[in-house]
Amino acid sequence: MTKAASAAAKDFAAAGVGGVHLAWADNNGIPRSRIVPVAGLADAATRGVGATSLFAVFDSHDSITYRHAGLGTPSGDVRLVPVVERLRRLAGQPALAWAPVRQLTRDGAPWPYCQRAVLEAQVAEGAKRGLEFRAGYELEFAVAPAGSLDVLTVPGHPGPAYSPHALVGLDGFVGALLHDFEANGLRIGQLHAEYGVAQLELSLAPTDPVSAADDQLLARQTIHAAARVHGLAVSFAPVIGLGAAGNGWHLHTSVRREGRHLLDGDGRPDGDGAGYLAGLLRDLPALTAITAPSVPSTLRLRPGYFAGAYTFWGVENREAPLRYVPGSALLGDGHANVELKTSDASANPYLALAVVLAAGMAGIEDAPALPEPIGEDPGGWPDEDREARGVRPLPANPAEQDAALVASPRIAGVLGDELLGAFRAVRASDAAWAAERTADEIIAAHLWRY
Repeated sequence: MTKAASAAAKDFAAAGVGGVHLAWADNNGIPRSRIVPVAGLADAATRGVGATSLFAVFDSHDSITYRHAGLGTPSGDVRLVPVVERLRRLAGQPALAWAPVRQLTRDGAPWPYCQRAVLEAQVAEGAKRGLEFRAGYELEFAVAPAGSLDVLTVPGHPGPAYSPHALVGLDGFVGALLHDFEANGLRIGQLHAEYGVAQLELSLAPTDPVSAADDQLLARQTIHAAARVHGLAVSFAPVIGLGAAGNGWHLHTSVRREGRHLLDGDGRPDGDGAGYLAGLLRDLPALTAITAPSVPSTLRLRPGYFAGAYTFWGVENREAPLRYVPGSALLGDGHANVELKTSDASANPYLALAVVLAAGMAGIEDAPALPEPIGEDPGGWPDEDREARGVRPLPANPAEQDAALVASPRIAGVLGDELLGAFRAVRASDAAWAAERTADEIIAAHLWRY
């Protein structure tokens, strides 16, 4: 890796690159980074860059909580080691390059709080079982003029939803996104004006899970940079206003064994594919505590908003938190996937994918029964009808999320005791902060965090 880093540094320097973002996401889904001069890249790839271990217990408001005993003092360092094969020059920030990092102990050993390592472990476990996963994100975000205090007052585009007219005023920004994503090695499936106020959505092409999480971080960097150049700010926050559609970061996954797509089926998966989906459904409340973990996340998960508020699955049902997308003759074999809609930018992408894969693998292993799909919005049903179909509300507040997470050893165990303790401490710190504030104040404080 030293030779590869040295060669990359030489090429970057010749192209005018001065520094490299060493990037990761914390337990709130917030990207963090350290910039090293390009001349120091090879050394960073060998020995890493020092950072405080307390990043694992930063909450969403940059406060440090000491409630987790494993990180209960201000003492301690970790080493941030760039993943050299993922180095990219940033097209929208040509003086800078970017790479995700692994977090190691000061002796170079695995650090139990490294979220990327948690995902790598689940991918490796899948490989032992002969399973190969693919994953891809859909990213929703709202745009506003730079310097705005909110999106609702001065939206960045006027709508209508899904209309080409909505984006005419954003031609420069849209063009920059298409160019910069391609230059940064990111493939977009589609980009359009979405349903929400001043909302856009783009989909990232599916890839292996670790690359998908890396891509999600790089996509954010790319979008923020393009927006700044064009006088815009973007909000990835789960909610931009009470009563407004929120921003979901829908997570699509699929699974194969020996080249056979396990989610293919005649309108619904069967066999191991049914087990995979049933595993996600069984642990959905605990999954959501990881994939939509913030206080604004719970404000977003409302019936009627295509966000997912109850535990059920459906075939192409956009109200379902687990939306099965079948293959077809037109789309070709291997297109089938499961979309998790209870996912947003406040989730660490590595942890979100790790727990999804773990739940799916557990379902393949012990084959829980998969109930019949639901094609309606059960939010409008009487309580007794939901109860009869086993459709229960997802956790609606931090206490319920924490209880669901602790109650599922399959999901809590993915993180390990140390990381689970830090994650829960951060969520408790956020909950204590939010308990003293109104919903509007909570939304405003998270609007530009991600």
